[in-house]
Amino acid sequence: MLIGEYEHSLDVKGRLIMPAKLRTDIGETFIVTKGLDGCLFAFSQNEWLNFESKLKALPLSDKNARNFVRFFLSGATECEIDKQGRFLIPTNLRQSANLNKDVIIIGVGTRLEIWDKEKWSKCDEEISADEIAENMTMLGI
Repeated sequence: MLIGEYEHSLDVKGRLIMPAKLRTDIGETFIVTKGLDGCLFAFSQNEWLNFESKLKALPLSDKNARNFVRFFLSGATECEIDKQGRFLIPTNLRQSANLNKDVIIIGVGTRLEIWDKEKWSKCDEEISADEIAENMTMLGI
């Protein structure tokens, strides 16, 4: 399971170290794409296939569904971990998530999220445990 929070820096070529604790679950080859809330999503090959099958099942006649598919698939790219444990984040994805130097990788179960450090700090501060607790029943937890 992909869990935890890890801080790393992008190098000048746009490469990022994949934390050793996450490498087994994410795999040597994985998919990175635009994510929600201003971050990037990274999926293992198996999780990507699950996600992709859900996207394929969306109705082509629905404009919102088409936009949803476009959003996730247009920027998706396959990444590989090199011998130093790094992977390259393409320029378009770095720009999409406003990644410059300091980056946070968080594990959220079935995927990783890659955040600009400052943006993650703001998002993390806005997460209210009390508000989450109030909504747990509605979410079926």
